[in-house]
Amino acid sequence: MESAARVNTPRSRDWRPLWDFADPAASEQRFREECERLEAAGQRDEAAECRTQIARALGLQRRFNEADQLLNDIERAGERPDHVRVRVLLERGRVLNSSRRSDEARPFFERACDLASSIGEDDLAVDAAHMIAIVCAGEEAMEWNIKALAMAERSACPRARQWGGSLHNNLGWSLHALNRYGEALSHFEAAMAARVEQGAADEVLVARWCVARCLRSLGRLDEAFAIQRELRAVHEAAGSTDGYVCEELGECLLALGRSGEAATWFARAHAALAPDPWLAEREPQRLARLAQLGGADTRR
Repeated sequence: MESAARVNTPRSRDWRPLWDFADPAASEQRFREECERLEAAGQRDEAAECRTQIARALGLQRRFNEADQLLNDIERAGERPDHVRVRVLLERGRVLNSSRRSDEARPFFERACDLASSIGEDDLAVDAAHMIAIVCAGEEAMEWNIKALAMAERSACPRARQWGGSLHNNLGWSLHALNRYGEALSHFEAAMAARVEQGAADEVLVARWCVARCLRSLGRLDEAFAIQRELRAVHEAAGSTDGYVCEELGECLLALGRSGEAATWFARAHAALAPDPWLAEREPQRLARLAQLGGADTRR
């Protein structure tokens, strides 16, 4: 499933400039407009590839039936280039994973990884490998992240190599889940360095949060708290609130024995995070804890 080092020019398009993963509905609209443009220009294969991204945006909005139908339509429309077939496999897997059917998703990611590797689409091969890691657990997830990182680092394709930051981050979380905090920290720091190198300002903030979260697990509370305070200041200057930063400020203060101050941040975290349907579905106990520690009355 691993692609050999080579200089290649992917046939697949880099769709990331059109994505805002924090706003899949707006992303969907951009992809629909781009698809119309491509259809009008007679670029049928690129339009088909664009529709796979519409399906992804629909899946992120939990509109799973619509996403499945769109992917079915792409397949029924006739033979497509291999890189489009890879995209369809990837997005089928992602829709299944988002709908909590990870066991069914894995074969699609494995087929996508094999096909992408065989046609030299290193970026898509790494994407598929990293998705296999996401649907795995424990040691197997870590092994797949390591495979994906090796694929990215060995590739001569710039788009494949850009996966380094995400993969180091994922490895950090896999190790963190195994309570191997020291090793996890080294990967979170590598992820932050990669984000800084790429000049991705928003992703640098997330990477710093991950470093601070791991420092808390290591018991380095003062360092963790200082970073989260800096992140809070950045968000306040931008006129925004990050619920996860608020949550960590509360956790650090609680661990430092400052429960009275912590309650304010837990309350803010709950207010910011409770409307998130993904978090409400996947981690209801986490939200309940924030409500309790923040003193919120969640009875209706």
